[in-house]
Amino acid sequence: MSLSRQQRFPRARASVRAARQFVGDTLGDWGVSERRDDIRLCVSELATNAVLHGVPLGREFAVRLEWAGGIVTIEVRDSGPGRPVVEQPDLGARSGRGLWLVVEPADEFRIRDERVGKVIRAGFKVASA
Repeated sequence: MSLSRQQRFPRARASVRAARQFVGDTLGDWGVSERRDDIRLCVSELATNAVLHGVPLGREFAVRLEWAGGIVTIEVRDSGPGRPVVEQPDLGARSGRGLWLVVEPADEFRIRDERVGKVIRAGFKVASA
């Protein structure tokens, strides 16, 4: 069995909270409680990056959530240029930890370039319901 949902969000700071809520609600609807905090942290960081760096003015980003084969996958798609780089964070820095906070708890992570923009994908192993 495979379940998926997708939602689009405007380039606005309030969209980070809305994306996190969308993911939390979806996981609740699916009965997935394992790794919920890790998955919500992931979408929060990826949505923040999309709003701050990845989405041109007037455009949106998309969040897609899939649960299949014991893995919950989150994808954040934006239309901005550039490819993000995962770096070990400087503990004294005020920023620069976003992708590291996604990669560390995720069981799978990849960035896929699209014709326009990119998709950042993170997967989390969970028990089947």
